[in-house]
Amino acid sequence: MLVKTFGSAVYGVEAITITVEVNVNNQGQHYFIVGLPDNAIKESLQRVESAIKSNNFHMPRTKLVVNLAPADIRKSGSAFDLPIAIGTLAATEQIDNPERLASYVIMGELSLDGFIKPIKGALPIAIQAKKESFEGLIVPLANAKEAAMVGGLNVYGVDHLNDVINFFKNENSLQPIHVNVEEEFATAQSNFEIDFCDVKGQENIKRALEIAAAGGHNAILIGPPGAGKTMLAKRLPTILPPLTLQEALETTKIHSVAGKLPENATLVCKRPFRSPHHTISDVALVGGGGNPQPGEISLSHNGVLFLDELPEFKRTVLEVMRQPMEERKVTISRAKVALDFPASFMLIASMNPCPCGFFNHPEKECTCGPGVVQKYLARISGPLLDRIDLHVEVTPVAFNELSSQRTFEKSSSIRDRVIEARNIQLQRYHNTAGIYANAQMSSKMLKEICVINNTSQTLLKSAMEKLNLSARAYDRILKVSRTIADLAASPAIQPEHIAEAIQYRSLDRQGWGG
Repeated sequence: MLVKTFGSAVYGVEAITITVEVNVNNQGQHYFIVGLPDNAIKESLQRVESAIKSNNFHMPRTKLVVNLAPADIRKSGSAFDLPIAIGTLAATEQIDNPERLASYVIMGELSLDGFIKPIKGALPIAIQAKKESFEGLIVPLANAKEAAMVGGLNVYGVDHLNDVINFFKNENSLQPIHVNVEEEFATAQSNFEIDFCDVKGQENIKRALEIAAAGGHNAILIGPPGAGKTMLAKRLPTILPPLTLQEALETTKIHSVAGKLPENATLVCKRPFRSPHHTISDVALVGGGGNPQPGEISLSHNGVLFLDELPEFKRTVLEVMRQPMEERKVTISRAKVALDFPASFMLIASMNPCPCGFFNHPEKECTCGPGVVQKYLARISGPLLDRIDLHVEVTPVAFNELSSQRTFEKSSSIRDRVIEARNIQLQRYHNTAGIYANAQMSSKMLKEICVINNTSQTLLKSAMEKLNLSARAYDRILKVSRTIADLAASPAIQPEHIAEAIQYRSLDRQGWGG
């Protein structure tokens, strides 16, 4: 008897519906699984057989053929165990009304005793199931809330093979999972464990990070050990604008595909903050592999990618970021497929000014030899620095500030100013697709939007000559000054905005490293 069930395969951050055809006949005694399965799927028949027998059902002793259609697309993973098992039971007439199977997408990994383990990519699978007008989706209970975010689709969470069998015997044995997405989303938006008020002093650094958050600018923090670079960077998400529901869905899809969502999670409600170790490989950072998976830059989509100790990263790892930083996506190409992963992130980096860490320190002496500082800074290429708008020097905190009992400004106050500046930018770019912040402006838009008066032009010219700033700093200074003007609610860029933007170009100064 031939029976069809339906599963789903995830490619990139999208899903493709897969028809699982199971045919049992009396002309042979072997099991076959075809349709470009990987090893995990080929081994599924052993898990399926054990799970079926453990629950007092019988596995056919005749020829069993499983076809995963379309057969020219490679399938991977263990999530096809459950549709294969249900198809096998229906093909051997151990499940009544097999025609009901056509209304549901079924996914899950089976244990040998029939319990069902979580899968990756439940959210894109649910989105595709709704798009193709399936009545419902059956997934492991741990993935049910994630999939239930998709409205207009009945999502059933199951713990055991018997739950699925009983459901097809009795429609009322399972109840759909319901999630109040808006309520959960709103509750988690402002719930942070850390706050900028914990940081004593460093008002100039807080100001620089406020500008970075308001305009979506990349930034690098340069200073000695213990000055607070990492502590400040980790608090940046607390002042970024809240995720919109659409951004949250995009981010959740990526984390779902990568298997990074916590158990029983629904939405990624806060902007991601990813901080990979400097030993990371280029594939782990950008994405890829035999079965392409999103890398750290995609996992930080709509959030922050923090690279601590930037010069310690391998040169090749840093260079592969250049194109994604411009295009805000990563394209992973293979012989038969090319996948796009979103990668719209803010890059925040930190570094010591030299190997010993104390160059330009007000109290401690640098022990690095002649030329060592320049060599250390040269580990970061010019093209990468060209894409970093703010170069911020972090100095040690004085004792009187550390011991101060006064209350410092909270993240919520800074965030309100950032949101107001972002709203100005949203109105400015509402007719331009894909542009949401000043940092994303093209050169053509820069000429139209960042118009400065003669005084500002003279100031910028003088600064570039006296501070030996490079030509590449020109556009960056204009973009940052536009953001500073937005924070001040100023329609035009004023000379004081240009002056503040100029001071954030430390690494462009000739001879900065001695």
